[in-house]
Amino acid sequence: MRPLPVSRRAVLAGGAAALALSGCTAKPEAAPPTKGPDPEHVLLAELVAEKERTIALYQALGAERLKPFQARHEAHLAELRRRLPAALPTAAPTARSSPPPKVSLTRLRDVERKAAALRPRQLADASPALAQLIASIGACEAAHALALPRSL
Repeated sequence: MRPLPVSRRAVLAGGAAALALSGCTAKPEAAPPTKGPDPEHVLLAELVAEKERTIALYQALGAERLKPFQARHEAHLAELRRRLPAALPTAAPTARSSPPPKVSLTRLRDVERKAAALRPRQLADASPALAQLIASIGACEAAHALALPRSL
C-alpha cells in the first residue's frame, strides 16, 4: 500500500488549525508590566514611620522611668533603618500647626497593644530574616503594654 500524497496546502491548513487550537496568535507581545516598589521595602518604610511616631510619644512624656522603653524602640528603629535601602527615603517629620495630642500612659499602652496586634499580619510580605525581626518587635511591644507603669 502506497502512502497518500499530502499536499502543501493540507499541511499548512493543518498547522493553522493546530495553532488556533493551541491559542497561539500572531499578536505582538505586550510590554512587560512595570514593576512596583518591593513590598518588603514598603513595609520597612511603614515600620520606620510607626517607630518614629512611637518614640515621639515617649519623648513627649519625657519621664525618666520610660527611658528604657524608649531606648528599645530606638534600637528597633535603628535596625529597621539599617535594612531599608538608602534609595528609599523615610517619611520626614511634618510641621504641625496645632499642638500635639495629649500623651498619657494609657495612650502609650494602647499604642503598644495595637502595634503588637498588627505584627502577625505584617509577616506575610516579609523575608524570613525580617519576619523574625518583626516578630521580636511585636513581642517587645506586647511586653511594653503590660509592663508600662500605671503612674509616673
